[in-house]
Amino acid sequence: MAPPRVRVIADNDFSGDPDDLYQLVHHLLSPAVDVRLVVASHLAPGDPFDPGPGSAANALARVHELLDVMGLDASDADVEGGSRVVLGADEALLDTTTPRDSQAARAIIAEAMRDDDRPLYYCAGGGLTDVASAYLLEPAIAERMVLVWIGGPEHAGVALPPPGVESPEYNLKIDVNAARVVFNDSTLPLWQVPRDVYRQCLVSDIELRERVLPHGPVGKLLYDALRRVNRFALGHTGGYPETYALGDSPLVLFTALQSHFQPDPSSSTYVLRAAPVVDERGETHLRETGRTIRVYTQVDVRLMFEDMFGKIAAFARWQRAAAQD
Repeated sequence: MAPPRVRVIADNDFSGDPDDLYQLVHHLLSPAVDVRLVVASHLAPGDPFDPGPGSAANALARVHELLDVMGLDASDADVEGGSRVVLGADEALLDTTTPRDSQAARAIIAEAMRDDDRPLYYCAGGGLTDVASAYLLEPAIAERMVLVWIGGPEHAGVALPPPGVESPEYNLKIDVNAARVVFNDSTLPLWQVPRDVYRQCLVSDIELRERVLPHGPVGKLLYDALRRVNRFALGHTGGYPETYALGDSPLVLFTALQSHFQPDPSSSTYVLRAAPVVDERGETHLRETGRTIRVYTQVDVRLMFEDMFGKIAAFARWQRAAAQD
């Protein structure tokens, strides 16, 4: 088999919304991707999934639980500290100039500056504390990777917010100062998947029961994680939720599932916009000039989810066969 053609750093709040577990499994099962680091990052204080303190440590434990179920080893002699799974900061940035000098931030810098010609994608499905800290510690990483971020509100003139929307947007709220570093001050190449787009990533409960749950210990872990969320939602919405947004899955679509020739996420669409300004409250404001970012407007959910379902099923068959040998 040919070697992986892209490198990925997967950064997520794994003790929160379980869509990140689906994203990580999908990335780990994708042969085009070399997952160099998994960053366990924090949630906002008081988050209903994990109110903290210690949400980053809880995320780390959740990743190790998942790897154990998959039968995968996180150790790697080439990574500082000997493990590809690293602990992020447990708190947001205090301001826009002082980094959180964490194990994760140092590992991010080391990977970005490593001598490797393959593209490096920093795939963030939660807050931006650790990548912002790494940038503040070593701005040269901006020349050596692309940040793909799930988060931020709708862009004016592109999409409208949904009813009952919260502000700031969920992932941006985790660390407003980190978002300000990334959007206002950094030179990081950025592909943004804002709220209107990650909300497109709907799967139905029957799909998950038929195409995830039956497929081995991994399928059961993934489905059970969402079933716990659904039980929680029943107490608040009063009705059975038939769909769930696996909103972190574009991180896999845009890296593992690029077109073979002229590699790019060619089946999804985006517009080029000047990076908005993020203020102290986490509100975003248009600007006409400045650094240009990709703002995705549509994702290829068919390719993304059919590929995920197929890989989960194939991995379960492999695990069964391996257990019988």
